[in-house]
Amino acid sequence: MPGSVCCCCAALRPRYKRLVDNIFPEDPKDGLVKADMEKLTFYAVSAPEKLDRIGAYLAEKLSRDVIRHRYGYVFIAMEALDQLLMACHSQSIKPFVESFLHMVAKLLESGEPRLQVLGTNSFVKFANIEEDTPSYHRRYDFFVSRFSAMCHSCSEYPEIQNEIRIAGIRGIQGVVRKTVNDELRATIWEPQHMDKIVPSLLYNMQKTEDADSRIGPPSSPAGGDKEENPAVLAENCFRELLARATYGNMNNAVKPVFAHLDHHKLWDPNEFAVHCFKIIMYSIQAQYSHHVIQEILGHLDFRKRDPPRVRAGIIQVLLETIAIAAKGSIGPTVLEVFNTLLKHLSLSVDFELGTQAGSRGNIDARTKECEEKIVQNAIIQTIGFFGSNLPDYQRSEIMMFIMGKVPVFGMAAHSSENGQLGDLGTRRIQIMLLRSLLMVTSGYNAKSIVTVLSAPFLDPLLSASLMEDGELRQLVLEVLHNLIDRHDNRAKLRGIRIIPDVSDLKIKRDKISRQDVSFMKKHGQQLYRHIYLGCKEDDNVHKNFELLYTTLALITIELANEEVVTDLLRLAVALQDTAILNEENLSMFSRCSIMALVAAYLNFLSQMIAVPALCQHVSKVIETRTVESPYFLPETIFRDKCSLPQTFDKDDKSLFFLMNKIAESLGGSGYSPERLSVPYVPQVTDEDGLSRRKSVVDTVSIQVDLLAGNGTEDKVNSTEEITFEALKKAIDSTGLEEQEKEKRRLVMEKFQKAPFEEIAAQCESKATLLHDRLAQILELTIRPPPSPSGTLTITAGHTHYQSVPVYEMKFPDLCVY
Repeated sequence: MPGSVCCCCAALRPRYKRLVDNIFPEDPKDGLVKADMEKLTFYAVSAPEKLDRIGAYLAEKLSRDVIRHRYGYVFIAMEALDQLLMACHSQSIKPFVESFLHMVAKLLESGEPRLQVLGTNSFVKFANIEEDTPSYHRRYDFFVSRFSAMCHSCSEYPEIQNEIRIAGIRGIQGVVRKTVNDELRATIWEPQHMDKIVPSLLYNMQKTEDADSRIGPPSSPAGGDKEENPAVLAENCFRELLARATYGNMNNAVKPVFAHLDHHKLWDPNEFAVHCFKIIMYSIQAQYSHHVIQEILGHLDFRKRDPPRVRAGIIQVLLETIAIAAKGSIGPTVLEVFNTLLKHLSLSVDFELGTQAGSRGNIDARTKECEEKIVQNAIIQTIGFFGSNLPDYQRSEIMMFIMGKVPVFGMAAHSSENGQLGDLGTRRIQIMLLRSLLMVTSGYNAKSIVTVLSAPFLDPLLSASLMEDGELRQLVLEVLHNLIDRHDNRAKLRGIRIIPDVSDLKIKRDKISRQDVSFMKKHGQQLYRHIYLGCKEDDNVHKNFELLYTTLALITIELANEEVVTDLLRLAVALQDTAILNEENLSMFSRCSIMALVAAYLNFLSQMIAVPALCQHVSKVIETRTVESPYFLPETIFRDKCSLPQTFDKDDKSLFFLMNKIAESLGGSGYSPERLSVPYVPQVTDEDGLSRRKSVVDTVSIQVDLLAGNGTEDKVNSTEEITFEALKKAIDSTGLEEQEKEKRRLVMEKFQKAPFEEIAAQCESKATLLHDRLAQILELTIRPPPSPSGTLTITAGHTHYQSVPVYEMKFPDLCVY
């Protein structure tokens, strides 16, 4: 054989060298001499201390053969090394391994594809060997770099390119297995290694033609497919790598994925990005899912200035990730997810409005504006899906969180110096957040209405219902429907109409619970007030009235007892009076729509409570309207091209639902006729200031002075109780100027519509809060009058009214402390 020596010299050579020389045949085509290989193996096992010398000598011969391009002998040498590795497992194998790895490195460095594949195959065999003790000094930096480079092979011959890439992927897989099995597993997870391994695998996975078809857990492809398809092999290697990741090194494995997707611009379109993160989520341990979500949120923040489609692609990936994480453990990232998404929702609205301001017919700007809407829709969809998969206690917290983010006109920090643009931005954000809230509340079945519609949530939600925007009011009502409707009756109530027989709807309902009764006592007047004010908005369209009708019907189904039904009847008649009297100067369409709403609701309510006399009265009015005034019915007024009347005939009582008739029909049915006889007046609150709208009455502060003729009398102690009768005796109606009378009448007119008992009954649930509020806004100063006459000074806003006769205020038993 080449390099042979004479017999005398051969006899003087060390035995291990002679045994190594004998395994090489004269013609490399004959392959390894098996008999001599068995002798060498027996010698190595018997004298393990010679292994390092055997390895060094084999390495020397292999290096010389590689340089001389004698590849046949190279293959024989590597086969011998492989057999020795498999046969020897003693501690002395450590020096031999160093020689072995040196030879593998020589093969990988060569430019010959066959040698690179040979070296890879040998390394994979070595990686599968479990060593008895770890090797703390051994590192695999070179192999990581070399195998990663092979994964990017760009040979001009497709077969060779495919072969080298497969070898590189298998080599990476071997490195991962070896380092994890050794107790040096932390080494492979270092960022400098992950930044090479992960992009190399992803680069080959991109070649998959049907990437999005494999979205489930790791598959088990056939051996032939695995060897022939680098994409399949890379994907399985990627899954194996992620499955071995632990808490401390999860982020190092995920971050290179973002770098690869950014570098290759794979967020738009994002099919491959979605595929990658589905693999990640299915491969890692479930308790680490929140790490991936946190990384996506962080990357979304990092790319917040990128084009809309890129951000939309990242958000879509987040949605798919959450969809998988929601089946297991999401971790402590719930609020972080919503906070980040809401922040980007606000940014997207700012970008959209900035684009609108600078577009001026620019086609590119209009395109970007449309793309921002894609981002917003993706965010809302993600928020809704995430929220719908949370447990009830977390979902209620998220509802509170989103509601707290809804901006208020005059209080929100606008992104533009232009005030008009700022208001427009506030409105857009309000709509986006309420749409998000609607998604979160969808499918939420509250066992107790008290817990889901608590005051901290209900108050700001209903304040939003007073906004001067019809779409906002629609969203608020839809959110209320999601929370109130606990028996899925909304679909049966869809469409405002006169229902001939409500029993055909097969309405599902339960007996009203004690908690529901308590809720209506506490918040019922608040709900009625917002329904009342919502009906009087002149920009209402068909959908607004339909949603208001559904709200009334759902309250009747879910929350109504005798007292609530009484209040709902009073509310319906008050709405009818609003349309008839038209003190708000509503359009004819709004007036007719209110009349139609009242007709549809009273028809529904009368059949729900099943009082024959009431049903007869309601049916009679509806029949009369059908003949004489069809525009007072929903089937006509909400029809396209409906002809509207010029005026209302207020004297034709047959067209209206009369409270005396209603009270008479309910006599003896358990409903209070006294309460029915009291006209409905909206509850007085100051929440309208938060919704950029005037309240029913302005906040009033009253200062009471009993003015003496010469003003020299001492003041009465402010803690002295002054009753209504005492004030009436002390004050007499002296001559008042006509102008002062008119001012006083305008201020007090609304208070005169209802007795004080009714206002007190409405505010009974908030007595403590009302007491604290009065202590702040009422400043009372009382002076003893010189005569049975005196004056009452009232301060309303910045206007002072004097000489107001107290007895006309209709506040019986008024006490001042």
